[in-house]
Amino acid sequence: MERMNYKTLQARAKETTMNEKTGRYNRKKRFGKSIANKAPSLFLIILEQKLNDAGKSLKKVDTVAVKASQYNHLSNEYKKKNLSDRWTIIGEDRIQRDLYSAFLIMNVRDNLKEIDREQCFKHWEAFKYFHDQEITRLRKSHTRLLSSMGI
Repeated sequence: MERMNYKTLQARAKETTMNEKTGRYNRKKRFGKSIANKAPSLFLIILEQKLNDAGKSLKKVDTVAVKASQYNHLSNEYKKKNLSDRWTIIGEDRIQRDLYSAFLIMNVRDNLKEIDREQCFKHWEAFKYFHDQEITRLRKSHTRLLSSMGI
């Protein structure tokens, strides 16, 4: 998993910005309500307890070194993306950004500081297959979709 500081995600934006299209001020609202409703920190505490009971541990990657949301394993390049960009282009494929980040974190080396490209290439076809299956299932589903996934 990636280390996250949920407290900073709850805080309001410091700078006041203007929307170029409408000329109105942007809201300073961040993710406070979402974090309160989803309780990611509590989930991780419960998960860690269950893993400890099973004799396993939760591995925490170095978020700054790995930069999973910016990396492209095919080109071996890092490219910063906007938070609103929910999809990323990897080669010829359009991949959901968060699922791709999870794939990259799954393929981190034992030092938890760098991505193992060879592992990524080895597991890419299976990931792509299951990614496409899940995106298709979510789009066909009649349940409420996760807006944060961009579907």
